[in-house]
Amino acid sequence: MKEVEMKMLERAKALLESGEVARVVAWKKGDFCFDPSPAVFESVEELDTFVYDWFCGANLSKYLIQIAKKEGKTAVFLKPCDTYSFNQLVKEHRIDREKVYVIAVECLAKLDVEKMKAKGVSMIESVEVVDKDVHVKTAYGEETLYKPDVVLTKCETCNKTHQAKDEEIILHERPERDVNRFAEVEKLEAMTEDERFAFWRNQLSKCIRCNACRNVCPACSCVKCVFDNPASGISAKANDDQFEEQLFHIIRAFHVAGRCTDCGECSRVCPQNIPLHLLNRKFIKDIDGLYGEFQAGETTEGKTPLTSFTEGDVEPKDVFNGEAK
Repeated sequence: MKEVEMKMLERAKALLESGEVARVVAWKKGDFCFDPSPAVFESVEELDTFVYDWFCGANLSKYLIQIAKKEGKTAVFLKPCDTYSFNQLVKEHRIDREKVYVIAVECLAKLDVEKMKAKGVSMIESVEVVDKDVHVKTAYGEETLYKPDVVLTKCETCNKTHQAKDEEIILHERPERDVNRFAEVEKLEAMTEDERFAFWRNQLSKCIRCNACRNVCPACSCVKCVFDNPASGISAKANDDQFEEQLFHIIRAFHVAGRCTDCGECSRVCPQNIPLHLLNRKFIKDIDGLYGEFQAGETTEGKTPLTSFTEGDVEPKDVFNGEAK
């Protein structure tokens, strides 16, 4: 990963020095080794804090909505899953493709510090990954973790490839895996209605309405969100104990249906660890079953299954009679 980071840094410096781009969107170091954050670099000097490591899981595409409106061209480093969100935003005219220079970078699955802590590892000072071993240096000594156990949830079943790039920095190809991203959805579908209701009521009751999921979601790109409108009656920052007050996430899932690329950012940033991606994956699975296989963000053109019509579309009566669960 260090070699990839150095090549990315060299390219960022070259682009800024030559004036080819006015800024570079990437990640910067945090206070700890496990908390890098998205950042905009507008000069070579600012690149002193540049980083690309095993904790750079953030999807940078959302930030381009505003940043790419500025004068000059913007360079951005995008991981495979990020490019789907980027394409979808280009398709929805949220981003002008001509104003963005996309550099595709490799991703061999990013680490989840919360999962590492759950394994009893704390006071992390540094991390080194060798194959499937995560060697962690802490204030108390050294630990070795099994990488598949501590990657971000969104990385567990990811087989995505870059769908947009002007150039690439890829030194290690990720092998394709035989995974089923709908496995957890199928477990929920196998439950009774009462069991599913109890599951989601329990999960959604944890919500503190911090809006982190909405704010990070590339598909949530409305200039004005209904949930920020005081007159709507649904802009509360905390839930009541009634399930109706927890419909925020269900409404949001409907709002992004057919446009969600399954980037998993909603679950990644949730401070309450609510598996919000399962709501979106349920919608994706149903859309695939009803309208044919579809992956949002594969292209920058064309309509989504929910914004087009064919004579072969499923009828509501068929859905309610059990063809879609």
